[in-house]
Amino acid sequence: MKVLTFLGLLIFTAQLKTLHAQKVMISKSSEISFFSKTPLRDIEAENKAASSLINLDTKDIAIKIPVKSFVFPNKLMQEHFNENYLETEKFPFSTFRGKINESLDLEQEGKFNVSATGKITLHGVDRNQTFKGTATIKEKKITLDCVFEVSLADYKIDIPKIVFEEIAEKVKVTFKINYEGKK
Repeated sequence: MKVLTFLGLLIFTAQLKTLHAQKVMISKSSEISFFSKTPLRDIEAENKAASSLINLDTKDIAIKIPVKSFVFPNKLMQEHFNENYLETEKFPFSTFRGKINESLDLEQEGKFNVSATGKITLHGVDRNQTFKGTATIKEKKITLDCVFEVSLADYKIDIPKIVFEEIAEKVKVTFKINYEGKK
């Protein structure tokens, strides 16, 4: 019986070491913005409240954005964004869950092209997508940068005809997320 208990404890300890050895990075700061350009009006907003995790061993990445945290220069725009377009009471978060396609090594400093493939959820709509960007590794920290376009129709975001010419059908989204080791 003592041998079985010892073996069980040994296996449990080995599993704990494996979990602890995984390189999990958490976001310490983030900047997510979007920009809509039309001949009549430019609309932009910024969000610094996103949270994210990367597991460098499994290449898993998860990003969670509280949509209501986008800040606009104009409070009326912010109100319309939350109530009429993104319906943040009904859909409070946008998320991305996927895998980074390349390996990231904290020991190798520099700027690297990376991509991530997974599922983005926005306005209650799930879509599989691959995003391309850069990872900058410096002092065992990672900064992910990415710029892409979102088609509002893809996520069933309806724009009333009265303001259709003021809001672009495709919106430019910019991400900058800074990661550090989990403590």
